[in-house]
Amino acid sequence: MNKKWLTALALSGFLLAGGSAFAMEPTINVDSSTANMPNKAESHLLKVNVVTPEIKQISGVVYEQVPSRGYENVAMKMDILKPQSKTSLPAIVYVTGGGFINANKDNGIQLRMHLAEAGYVVASIEYRVAPTAVFPQPLEDVKASIRYLRANAKKFNIDPDRIGIVGGSAGGYLTAMAGVTSGTTTFDKGENLDQSSSVKAAVDLYGLSDLTRIGDDYSDAVKEAHKSAGATEALWVNGSPVFGGRDGGILADPAAAKAADPMTYVGKNSAPMLLMHGTKDFVVSPSQTDLLFQALRKEGIPSGRYLVEGAAHGGVYWDQAEALSIITDFFNKYLK
Repeated sequence: MNKKWLTALALSGFLLAGGSAFAMEPTINVDSSTANMPNKAESHLLKVNVVTPEIKQISGVVYEQVPSRGYENVAMKMDILKPQSKTSLPAIVYVTGGGFINANKDNGIQLRMHLAEAGYVVASIEYRVAPTAVFPQPLEDVKASIRYLRANAKKFNIDPDRIGIVGGSAGGYLTAMAGVTSGTTTFDKGENLDQSSSVKAAVDLYGLSDLTRIGDDYSDAVKEAHKSAGATEALWVNGSPVFGGRDGGILADPAAAKAADPMTYVGKNSAPMLLMHGTKDFVVSPSQTDLLFQALRKEGIPSGRYLVEGAAHGGVYWDQAEALSIITDFFNKYLK
């Protein structure tokens, strides 16, 4: 059988089958069992109740330039959490702790986010620290940050008449200082001096007040350690002899220690204040916030104090709903 004959035979087979090569494909039989297959999976519809605002972060905002260790223009920065809103919002300055020797503005993220979600513009600041800076320079920084926010209220969608402040530990102390001196210009220095550094409310979390009595609730050994020239509260007030400060512990200059005590400045213009302290705080005596609380009450300043059972100096207790709600409710009362 030659090649031409084979080709003709093949073509005739295609034509008999339907005139097309495609007609040679096998027929697919559908198994009757597929009729019992389940329907195509369906997506779920999720209904969302929009109550939490969208929040943007603006990092590294320079709020002032200050002299430090021979440099004339060291930038002090803040990070801003800005809820998206068509109307201006109240603002809160967050002042981190750090034992007077550190000021990391990255701290307190859960508290800051909680407040931002509650509808506050929140600015976390850095500030000068010991031993290269001494009181009142760090407080001057805190007040400069408040003035900066007022001067740029439109830019950050802030209501300049509704600004509060919160901080923990050394930040709680600076918060208290800003609160008790609200309505004055005692520590206003630097930029935006046409703006007020007053606050409408202050929240002091386990902060210090009388720097000569930080170890009051602890052992005699701890009390003696706080009298040391190396104690950070001594560096805060005295500075370091290496950088032009005086030598000695916190008791070396009683007048300077008193000038750095928030109770010295409690007066009729002081801002309403919430104070909170942990019952298991072994770094700053819980009596420190009580001393300030009593001084505020004596002058008739609206204030309240909570002891958080089991809470240490910072830590996980302070990020729980119970503590966060107390703080937010206080700010809502005075800023909203």
